[in-house]
Amino acid sequence: MPKVSNLFFKTAVVWLILGIGAGLQMAISGDHGSFPAHAHINLLGWVTSAIFGGYYALNPAKAERKIAMIHYGLYNVGLVIMLPALYLMLHGGYSALEPVVAAGSLMVATAVLIFAFVVFSSTSVRSVSGLSPATR
Repeated sequence: MPKVSNLFFKTAVVWLILGIGAGLQMAISGDHGSFPAHAHINLLGWVTSAIFGGYYALNPAKAERKIAMIHYGLYNVGLVIMLPALYLMLHGGYSALEPVVAAGSLMVATAVLIFAFVVFSSTSVRSVSGLSPATR
């Protein structure tokens, strides 16, 4: 399995554990005010990361490109910024964190655009001379 796929799957499992923890906290406390953060942790963290990992596993040539690792890094840095801030904003009432949520969201959105580029781009790699390795 390509390295980026493995990283996305492992990170997805971490997000799943955090999402379940947030859900349990809401259930135990009876306070469901942070359910949007819980949903974002599960959908962006767990589900979307697993889908990214599956895509790269099915497209190993694209997974080996440097941009795939940039996608992984930017996406997860964005989530690490956005999701705790969103949780604290909703659960703790820290409305001052809204700009932090916005900054993380913009990073996540940029990473999704990078993924779109990966999906729609060719798998061939060009050398400096313009010839692919197969044609040299």
